[in-house]
Amino acid sequence: MNLDFTKMHGTGNDFILIDCRPDETAALFNHPADAERIARTLCERRFGVGADQMLLLYDSPRADFRMVILNADGSEVEMCGNGIRCFAKYLWERGMSSKETLDIETGAGIIRPRMDGDLVRVDMGEPILDGPRIPVNIEGHVTDHPIESVDKKFNMTCVSMGNPHAVIFVDDVDNFPVEKYGPPIENSPLFPRRTNVEFVQVLSGREIKMRVWERGSGETLACGTGACAAAVASHINKFTGRDVKVRLRGGELHIRWDGNNRVFMSGPAVEVFQGVVTV
Repeated sequence: MNLDFTKMHGTGNDFILIDCRPDETAALFNHPADAERIARTLCERRFGVGADQMLLLYDSPRADFRMVILNADGSEVEMCGNGIRCFAKYLWERGMSSKETLDIETGAGIIRPRMDGDLVRVDMGEPILDGPRIPVNIEGHVTDHPIESVDKKFNMTCVSMGNPHAVIFVDDVDNFPVEKYGPPIENSPLFPRRTNVEFVQVLSGREIKMRVWERGSGETLACGTGACAAAVASHINKFTGRDVKVRLRGGELHIRWDGNNRVFMSGPAVEVFQGVVTV
């Protein structure tokens, strides 16, 4: 079967977006094993289209649309900050909604992206700091908590932005061996659903630099929920204020954790090309 798709990226975090509202397309993804196989095949960069994640578009009975996210390894995740900006841009550019603010159903609840000039601004909701709710197998807030990986001890601050994150502060993130230390932390028994791992260097009270090891995808050029988690963790540890520029390998995101305990993310969303692939 021929499958239409659109390739998009947000600060270098790239996606294959597929409209699953046609019945014949939706049928391809009805069974988890089939969905995993298609995601793994198409996200592979040498033999497929190539992407960090796949975004599936559905109608929703409780929101404007529903977004399902599959990692490059085929696993489903709750939320993706860069992905939802691309998802919203896709809808607006095709005239599928004229609303300035969309209600998008995700595995993390209803998320609301909004037009912001050339950027997309997203109300990412309230950060979750309680260990069991993140989830982490540690009671209470997990702030500056020790964790071992390979031959080194770190201190991590854990945050959920609808998906789990472990934020670790380092002195020189550009030269940090992310591929060495990221996987063992992702798969640590402390995290019952695995975790995303952010390695963060504080540049000033208003700016941080981050690299990310994403659960199920490996190191990516950016992670929107990870940038939010890093900004929250930076403020909790008294390194920054509540308004933070996050420098990523694929670009910049602006994060604000406001006084009402809501996190807002602003950043770009870019359509790269459209195509047809046989599955």
